[in-house]
Amino acid sequence: MTDGYGVGLGWRPEIAGLVADLPGLRFTEVIAESVDPDRPLDPQLRALRERAVTVVPHGVRLSLGGAEPVDAARVTRLAATARLLDAPLVSEHIAFVRAGGVEAGHLLPVPRSRAAVDAVVANVVRAQAELPAPIALEPIAALFDWPDDEFDEADFVTEILERCDALLLLDVANVYANARNRGDDPVAVLDRMPLERVAYVHVAGGAEHDGLYHDTHTDAVAPPVLELLTQLCSRRRPPAVLLERDGRYPPAAVLHAELDAIALATGMAPIT
Repeated sequence: MTDGYGVGLGWRPEIAGLVADLPGLRFTEVIAESVDPDRPLDPQLRALRERAVTVVPHGVRLSLGGAEPVDAARVTRLAATARLLDAPLVSEHIAFVRAGGVEAGHLLPVPRSRAAVDAVVANVVRAQAELPAPIALEPIAALFDWPDDEFDEADFVTEILERCDALLLLDVANVYANARNRGDDPVAVLDRMPLERVAYVHVAGGAEHDGLYHDTHTDAVAPPVLELLTQLCSRRRPPAVLLERDGRYPPAAVLHAELDAIALATGMAPIT
């Protein structure tokens, strides 16, 4: 994506009207699997496209980090969704969601091993061959690490992106969550990420439970996450920053305040 998309809010059916009413919105994201490319586009999404709002499909079910080859039908569907939305970019996760034919229903962390790098790269290359737009990969928030990891997170992500020449969807809330749960400095982790590959940025809320910070997407964005976003923008200003919310939707005024806080943290223009 080119520079200048600014702050965005993820499109969800429950807040579709709120998203549509944001006067300065130029960029949003839709969960790819919620779009059926064989049916007419949702009227509210179509209206956003008619306003020239860029819509990026964000996949959650490719299982790019699985040991099994990526499912061809899922790649085909994601590619068709990207064409339907005329998307300049597609995004997915460095994670797996199924193994041995069993669907986990969650994004699960990949062992940071050389074998896992090979598996992720092979699956991304397979997807890239069919997708009509570049792909950006998002490292997930994880509540545990696999034993005997061969890379730290930054080196693992960099190795994958460089080998398949993919872009980075950097979730600063995930960086914060992982660093906090591992006892690391979030800014130090951020500084080792391949920031030159950032396509856009996610921000989301979280909460602490039993001593661990959970990336919930249902709570307010924590002040340390906003501070980390400011640190990122002082190093490399991203083309777009998107607020994710996936449940327990607050009143519009509360979401507007969060969007304004993100705009302030990034130095971008407010969209409310």
